[in-house]
Amino acid sequence: MKCLVMGLPGSGKTTLSKPFAELIGAVYLNADEVRKKYDDWDFTIEGRLRQAYRMSHLADGAVLAGKIAVADFVCPTKETRDIFNADYTIFMDTIDKSEYEDTNSLFEPPEKVNYHVAKWFDDTDQQLLEAVQGWMRKNGLQKTNITDAR
Repeated sequence: MKCLVMGLPGSGKTTLSKPFAELIGAVYLNADEVRKKYDDWDFTIEGRLRQAYRMSHLADGAVLAGKIAVADFVCPTKETRDIFNADYTIFMDTIDKSEYEDTNSLFEPPEKVNYHVAKWFDDTDQQLLEAVQGWMRKNGLQKTNITDAR
């Protein structure tokens, strides 16, 4: 399962994604750390598409290894979200704009999400766990308890 946690920079993606991935025993992929590893800080359209392919490839590798992948990255356009091809999308819609004007002007709110975080709560990761477990049951995945996927 590929889980995408997306939204503007500063919306709380990492704050949610990292503890959520730990909670479910998932492989955690942070876009900034991936950019650092590949020394690729190109935020042009081409650079963002390259990053979407890179994040998708890394997440696919985790899934092929039998793990859940939780990817934390802006994924600002429909095209980047299509490239990533998430099984489950969480939209961190907690801010109206980021400090990066180029990202603000490029960002397209997603048309379809599985979980929408419009306001941060202290137990958002726990609420999300219940939502993902329900989605997995609804879609007939083998494991009905996400913590079994570790």
